[in-house]
Amino acid sequence: MTSLIYPDWPQPDNIGACSTLRTGGVSLPPYNSLNLGAHVGDDALLVEQNRRIICQQAQLPEMPLWLTQVHGIEVVNLDNQDNHTVEGDALYTSSANKVCAIMTADCLPVLFSTIDGTEVGAAHGGWRGLYQGVLQQTLTQFKASNEKIMAWLGPAIGPNAFEVGAEVRLAFVEKNIAFDSAFIPHNGKYLANIYMLARIILQESGVNQIYGGDFCTVSDKSRFFSYRREHTTGRMASLIWIK
Repeated sequence: MTSLIYPDWPQPDNIGACSTLRTGGVSLPPYNSLNLGAHVGDDALLVEQNRRIICQQAQLPEMPLWLTQVHGIEVVNLDNQDNHTVEGDALYTSSANKVCAIMTADCLPVLFSTIDGTEVGAAHGGWRGLYQGVLQQTLTQFKASNEKIMAWLGPAIGPNAFEVGAEVRLAFVEKNIAFDSAFIPHNGKYLANIYMLARIILQESGVNQIYGGDFCTVSDKSRFFSYRREHTTGRMASLIWIK
């Protein structure tokens, strides 16, 4: 049984990238089965075994630096980072064999690569991170201009499942009226399109090559963990590296 999906984008030959599914691991319910999160209450030994499974299946050059994600905008530069207990919500590297890894279970993972394959990054895009500027902050790490960077939007909560309060919509719209199109009234609240929010941010930042964005972690229970659907659940990872 496959445990991986691969970005549908024209990545350079020297770039590796993938996103994990919930299947193919050893964790027991409710974390079944390929849970990669060590912070969700799962057995630590099983999580470690799952991480080793992914390293082997994805042919990773090394074990990723697993961030403690806090829904912020801190970007960890792996070129000068050797601490394996780091807080942050994005990673960047221009070095070979350094793996950028973001864990999600409804939030949006965004993978970045320069067209020439010399720089990569990954960002954890929950609505708070998107609002605060985690994607823009990740892009500031790149030496290449933004028009020479492409992005892939990985598995996240879909536009028909992400209900938010009016205050979330208002915060976005007050920042940029273009965000209004990403919110649809629904039962006194709003359905938010997290993929559209990310696309608007990236396009306005000068990133025009944007791929992915056609998943829904909530509705696709067989493939994806979903915090909103199950609350107590595992975490998937989206990974990118320079070979």
